Amino acid sequence: MLIREARPDDWARIWPFWHRIVAAGETYTWDPGTSEEDARALWMSPAKRVYVVEDDGTVVASAYLTPNYGGPAARIANAGFMVDPDRAGRGAGRLLAEHVLAEARDAGYRGMVFNAVVETNPAVKLWSSLGFTVLGTVPDAFDHPRHGRVGLHVMYRSL
Repeated sequence: MLIREARPDDWARIWPFWHRIVAAGETYTWDPGTSEEDARALWMSPAKRVYVVEDDGTVVASAYLTPNYGGPAARIANAGFMVDPDRAGRGAGRLLAEHVLAEARDAGYRGMVFNAVVETNPAVKLWSSLGFTVLGTVPDAFDHPRHGRVGLHVMYRSL
């Protein structure tokens, strides 16, 4: 698998799984009805460094890296990750996470925070294995389509 910075034309290969994941309403707090135009602006914003994972020429995952805060707190990163559900469980997510963490460290970030990780998201196990801890949980904050109301974790790791 190859990890590289995304190009503008990669959006056409990211959008199908981005849309599928967000429309499912199980792991992201974004509106499941987000339009492609709004999704592209959100994910591919010039303020973000965006990466893709290619496997045999197919984009199978994507992530962005951006400051979570501004001003004197701008050295705390935030990131978003998506793996094509048809490619889940094959290591692309872990590989991409390790890459983005290294990129964040190299860019001078001191830590990374995830503001709203759905507590039933299988990625919680991945983040924990990579050294993230749950700082707190906002109870009943997310209306999960299968589990009902569940909490949102705030997760953090120093770099």
